[in-house]
Amino acid sequence: MDEDVAQLMLGLAKEDAAAASALLPLDGVADSIVGFHCQQAVEKALKSALASREVRFPHTHDLAGLTELCRDSGLGVPQELHGVERLARYGVQMRYGSARGAPLDREQALRWAGAAVEWAAELERARLRERPDSWPSRDEKQDLWPSRSPDDRADR
Repeated sequence: MDEDVAQLMLGLAKEDAAAASALLPLDGVADSIVGFHCQQAVEKALKSALASREVRFPHTHDLAGLTELCRDSGLGVPQELHGVERLARYGVQMRYGSARGAPLDREQALRWAGAAVEWAAELERARLRERPDSWPSRDEKQDLWPSRSPDDRADR
């Protein structure tokens, strides 16, 4: 059976959150690595939440934009995600060494990742209770990945 986009994104978000958690206590692991996995967990959880409500989302690492899209779509973004957009720079710029800045608050980053994953998981559980046979076909899944602008395509 083919997984749907919401479930796929949720699974990937959980993997990134687990990676960040495992790396957190290790000496020698840079903030950029932990931040990347936390950012990815949040990004994928937000996309899972959107997909669970059949909301199309762009291919982007923009956490503020994804959070805004969630709110505009009627998804109540948890208060625990307030400030999560600060992780956005770890998605691309810091991961590839093109930006430097203040050290990462690793514990806060992990809290954001955990809160985002738990929220998306609850939305997915609710969706499956409401519509257990609502998985989109392979063609419908591809429609959930449009790019919003040429700028979004640049970070692929």
